[in-house]
Amino acid sequence: MPRRTAAIVPAAGLGVRLGADIPKAFVTLAGRTLLEHCVDGLCASGAVDQVIVVVGADYVAQAKTLVGRVASVVPGGVERTDSVRAGLAAVDAADWILVHDAARSLTPPGMIARIVAELHGGRSAVIPAIPVADTIKEIDADGNVKGTPDRAALRAVQTPQGFATEILRRAYAVAGDVATDDAALVEQLGEPVHVVEGDRMAFKITTAFDLIMASSILAGDEPLARRGSSGEVR
Repeated sequence: MPRRTAAIVPAAGLGVRLGADIPKAFVTLAGRTLLEHCVDGLCASGAVDQVIVVVGADYVAQAKTLVGRVASVVPGGVERTDSVRAGLAAVDAADWILVHDAARSLTPPGMIARIVAELHGGRSAVIPAIPVADTIKEIDADGNVKGTPDRAALRAVQTPQGFATEILRRAYAVAGDVATDDAALVEQLGEPVHVVEGDRMAFKITTAFDLIMASSILAGDEPLARRGSSGEVR
């Protein structure tokens, strides 16, 4: 039986920081929703056999209209953790599962394929990340600096994050109600999480500035939207 990879797209989050009055995944970028751009990237990777989109109950019909031809759509919950659990329940037989933020709409398909290739090569948990460019300060509750960690050892984590199905299911079986990073749940099991090079095009569209930046990228020539941080077309 062929080994399969499924992708879960939690897309029930609100667009509060984006200044939108609808869930962020349904905000339009260059004439298409962030959700459509995200699902397009997963399909274009050629590495995903099933895509499951998880949205708020009131947006299931709309999501099916947008991506139902290539993805399954299921209702999620209040927290991201609830939505990923709903996605896990909808996964058909799969050996590996990716969890990918709908807001990382410009993630290059080549990066997605690289993560799946690492899973196929025997890794049980793989996450993409990029070096931290800014100096990071740890502060206390009063806003005073407690320390300055060495940024050389720090990484900003992106998605999709990839896991062996059994490990991700086990992590969610013991997880609490709130988690913003799937890899952190796997780390709590004591399982190794391997970091691979991410891509600056996989930035998360969170604020109005991020949306402007993504719009500017897509307004340029088409290859620009799929370039990596090195500037090379992937």
